[in-house]
Amino acid sequence: MDDQPGTPQNSEIVTLLEQGEEAGALTALERLSTAGAADQQACLRSLKAAADNQPELFDGVLTSLTEFLQNSERPTRLTTAKLFVTVSKSTPDSVVPVVPTLAKRLADESEFYYVRARCAEALGYVAVDHPDAVVSPEVVADLRIGLEFDKPEVTEKLAKALAHVALGSPDRLRYQVDSLAEHLRADSELVRYHLSTALVVIGSACPEQLTDAREALVSCLEDESRYVRGRAAEALGLLAGTDSMEAFPQAHLERLAVDEEFVAERAQFALSRYRGAEPAEGFAGIAARDAIRAQTADIVSEIRTPEGDGGCPHCGLSLPKSGPPLCPGCGTPL
Repeated sequence: MDDQPGTPQNSEIVTLLEQGEEAGALTALERLSTAGAADQQACLRSLKAAADNQPELFDGVLTSLTEFLQNSERPTRLTTAKLFVTVSKSTPDSVVPVVPTLAKRLADESEFYYVRARCAEALGYVAVDHPDAVVSPEVVADLRIGLEFDKPEVTEKLAKALAHVALGSPDRLRYQVDSLAEHLRADSELVRYHLSTALVVIGSACPEQLTDAREALVSCLEDESRYVRGRAAEALGLLAGTDSMEAFPQAHLERLAVDEEFVAERAQFALSRYRGAEPAEGFAGIAARDAIRAQTADIVSEIRTPEGDGGCPHCGLSLPKSGPPLCPGCGTPL
């Protein structure tokens, strides 16, 4: 049986953390490490739910939680990785000490791909504010190579992490432009959006590096997603301000200048840069890292649509009809 003497109750650790009893919470986590899989899952789901509303509670216990990220049970590792994503999104400073463990899980080719994807997502959130702690050549390589994977649920997280790496330190990806551009025709709109966003951010710091992505960006001007079209126009505008731009797609951008607002503003920005005009006041925030960071969450929320009618009975995540054996949201077997 999963129940063992001393196994903490689902809400016990959360209560201890809320009361400021960090030592007691650490002791309870140690007891949890010897509990059965079902008890671990239930308790970790409780911790994840608490992190959704109070991520700051976990600052002093994250190192102890890494034990569950290396657990032999796949659902336990996945739920723990999801918890780290939640905490890193709101309080990335607290996750810095466990970056090496997250990077190790990302690099483990034998690890379940959803676990690797969630670790990548957590690393991305931390990288925005702490690029020096996260962005090594090895991590960048793991993220870039992972884009070859055939699961959109995974590649979307990796592309998102790469966009966050760019936001944290665009210089770190300046020599990856051609590799990122290769995936601008991915089936997933989110992959295309995140990678086109990464290219804009790289171009904001190193515009001449976008030369290697020019053809792919021009192709993206015809993308069905207005956000990808807009980012492509934005990137081409940055490239137009350098001596490296060849065959500027002026006619195409003039057509897009009367497209939807997100596209039109960026097409007008690109045309203005090409003509050597002074940036107009209306272009404030375009090709600016802080503005892009502020916009992205809302854009991703708009892009993301349910993949099917079914949903996880445990966390409510929408799932395709022929979905994975485990929910990628909470790690529970389906």
